[in-house]
Amino acid sequence: MKKIIIGLTAGFLNGLFGAGGGALLVPASRRFLGAGVHEAHASAIAVMLPMSVVSGVFYVVQTRPVLWQVLMVSLGGLAGGYIGARLLPKLPPKVLRKVFAFFILAAAIKMVIG
Repeated sequence: MKKIIIGLTAGFLNGLFGAGGGALLVPASRRFLGAGVHEAHASAIAVMLPMSVVSGVFYVVQTRPVLWQVLMVSLGGLAGGYIGARLLPKLPPKVLRKVFAFFILAAAIKMVIG
């Protein structure tokens, strides 16, 4: 049941904000499911694909984004995703936790300050 509640909450955040599910999935997997740091990050990445596809379809239909921009950002995202996935197993858990926390904190500050 915990897994479904975590997935529902992450999917809700992803659908509402267009992102944010991964920020919830990593700590929730660690705390409530007992996942290790690397496993939590890898699982979050794998779960984000189906959630993003579902949310993405609705966003494309409702808001009609500029498709060439979507394509260009997607190409960069594919390259960055490949690099990040190759780097993930090489980072010690302590470093990975700190890097993740830095980006979450930076995003939070940016959202509050503007």
